[in-house]
Order: sequence, then structure tokens, then C-alpha cells
Amino acid sequence: MERLKPLALLLLRLALGVVFIYHGYPKLFTHRGQTMYALVHEDGLPAYFAYIAGVIELGGGAMLVAGFFTTCAGIALTIEQAVVLWKVDRVFAHPLAVDRYQLALVCMAGAFVLAAIGAGPISLDAARGKGRGRSPSKPKRRD
Repeated sequence: MERLKPLALLLLRLALGVVFIYHGYPKLFTHRGQTMYALVHEDGLPAYFAYIAGVIELGGGAMLVAGFFTTCAGIALTIEQAVVLWKVDRVFAHPLAVDRYQLALVCMAGAFVLAAIGAGPISLDAARGKGRGRSPSKPKRRD
């Protein structure tokens, strides 16, 4: 089963990345008025949060797909989804209404896993020696 770990991390990165890109793009390029109205009047967040969330979701999703700075992207996406759970989906007000916050919860958990484990060996992080899935070989010192 250990041999499947690189493929599992790749599939998790691709799936989460596509979902975040799908949800981040409209916040920046379409439906801005509707999104901002909902954030300000229904969720009590400042209107610029739509832009912040859009940049984090679109940029972070693209970084997950490429496996580039995966730990940083995972941390940013985890924090952003925690805010979504707290302020938008109101998880603490309605903890049993899982249907209201299931997507944000799963996305937050997946982003946290990638932040904690890393991108794996099939990534740009691994190609630059930062993937945590494969440690770069260190030259041995001769005394």
C-alpha cells in the first residue's frame, strides 16, 4: 500500500485543486455583485473578503494542482475554509446541519492533510527538493 501513496497524494491534490479553482474563479471574474451582497448583508463579512477568498481559492487551487508550494497553499486554504465554516456556513450555530457545511469541511480537511504531509514525489515541490514525499539525497562528507 505504501507504493500507492504518491498516486493518492496526486489524486487528492488534483481533486482539491479543481474544486478550489472552480469556486475561486467566479469570486474574481463573475457574480461579484451577488457574492459581495451575500458576504456583507447575510454573512457579516467585509465586501473585500470575496476578493481575498477568490485569490486564495484560485491561486491556492492552481498551486495544489501543480504541487508547487503545497504546504503554504494548504495552510492558506485551511484557514480560509475555517473562516467559511465559522462565518458563512455557521457551523457552530447549527452543528447538526451537516448538509450546510459539508463541502467546506471536506475541503478544509483535505487542505490540512496536504499542508501536513506535503505534495508527494509527483509534484513540482519534489522536483525542487521540497516535496516531503521524497527526501533529496545528501552528499556524504569525507573526513
